[in-house]
Amino acid sequence: MREIVLDTETTGLDPATGDRIVEIGAVEIVNYLPTGRTYHQYIDPQRPMPADAFAVHGLGDEFLRGKPVFNQIAAEFLAFIGDAPLVIHNASFDMRFLNAELKNCGHPELPHSRAVDTLALARDKLPGGASASLDSLCQRFGIDNSGRELHGALLDSQLLAEVYLELVGGRQTTITFASETIATGPADDTVRALVARRPRPVPLPSRLSEAEAAAHAALVARMGPGALWLASA
Repeated sequence: MREIVLDTETTGLDPATGDRIVEIGAVEIVNYLPTGRTYHQYIDPQRPMPADAFAVHGLGDEFLRGKPVFNQIAAEFLAFIGDAPLVIHNASFDMRFLNAELKNCGHPELPHSRAVDTLALARDKLPGGASASLDSLCQRFGIDNSGRELHGALLDSQLLAEVYLELVGGRQTTITFASETIATGPADDTVRALVARRPRPVPLPSRLSEAEAAAHAALVARMGPGALWLASA
């Protein structure tokens, strides 16, 4: 299953009053695993940047001047997302802005049914009263967000993709037996091994023959008194 984790930055809070999208970031995941494919675009909003919005994302008039307008990037953006579900934190906000921009340049609007709202998902899964902001969720799940000094659409999408995988059960979404994970490499290695916690009530009988046991004992003896097998015997 293909999904797109998406975030936008804007000039304000309401497209109905003239606010516009100034940045889009998106991350592709397939079967709950990031593929490495991303989409990122800064956009000229063709209007001044309010000070309160600049304080959130740091994207000012001088930086955005000369960037493509939304109409110039709409086709590429739509091609990237395709018909995949859109995973968005506080989805109603971003969907309103996306649909306002698409409508302005003559493209069909995106149905709200395509959106998977991670804010609602987090509030449903976490204890009552727990903060469901992106920063709080990163802290809860041990996701490094130290580089997030300001909001940024691509970085926030990458962080949200990790949060989303935790909210839906990570890479073990379809496994229901009791297990634990252990690292199989360095601390930042994402590979994990599942260790079942269900011991057999009756141990299986040994399949080692007497001849094989004798051959093994002879081999260990030839290794000398420092052999690992002697230390663990």
